[in-house]
Amino acid sequence: MTSTFPDISISTDRLVLRPFEEEDIPALTEMMADDQITAWMAQPLPYTEAEARHFITRRAPALRSSGQGIVFAVTEFLTQRLVGIVALHGTDWRVLSAEATYATASWARGEGYASESLLALAQWLFQDQKFERLELRTAADNTAAQQVTQKLGCISEGVLRNAWIARTRTEGWGAPRPEASLRAGAPPEGGWTEIRTDLIVWSLLPEDLDGAFEQLAETGGYAPYPDWAQHN
Repeated sequence: MTSTFPDISISTDRLVLRPFEEEDIPALTEMMADDQITAWMAQPLPYTEAEARHFITRRAPALRSSGQGIVFAVTEFLTQRLVGIVALHGTDWRVLSAEATYATASWARGEGYASESLLALAQWLFQDQKFERLELRTAADNTAAQQVTQKLGCISEGVLRNAWIARTRTEGWGAPRPEASLRAGAPPEGGWTEIRTDLIVWSLLPEDLDGAFEQLAETGGYAPYPDWAQHN
């Protein structure tokens, strides 16, 4: 029998982490098309509404049903607006470890939503699921992601050299195209190019969060989410 994570939502003082719904497709499409997310995450380019629909209705449920992980939409408690995504993958049920990834909508950055949602995820993983290790990996040049891991209290364990492919804007992106190239049907100038980079490996253990479990209990804790859509 395959071990799987339960169907739940997780609430904090400001956020609700819940399974994605089809109503989230437009907001997810807009969020994932942001330049910062495109630069650091291995997502399809361009990120279309069809890709968002496939992710929400197929890939995310399959990740959970296969036992490999779980995906949460991160929404504001008051407005229910989608502010981000957090996920667990690479789950090892024998070792009781998993890797976390996340993304935050451009308009919601600077509010502490990334660290708040990751902390809630870690607390649930350690306290409720009895896991022993949470791992995060950040690109060497992604200083914002490194600040989030440090805020959580993660410990840097080392560097995986040349282990990731990031993207960067090419020279001439956004520049007007000469009329001659338009007539000739030339491809648009500029865009994205791929670059290799190192990954910094971070870890979080239950003892790293000593005293933090009470925070989540005071602000809502965990709640079952019975409407998770199953897709085979």
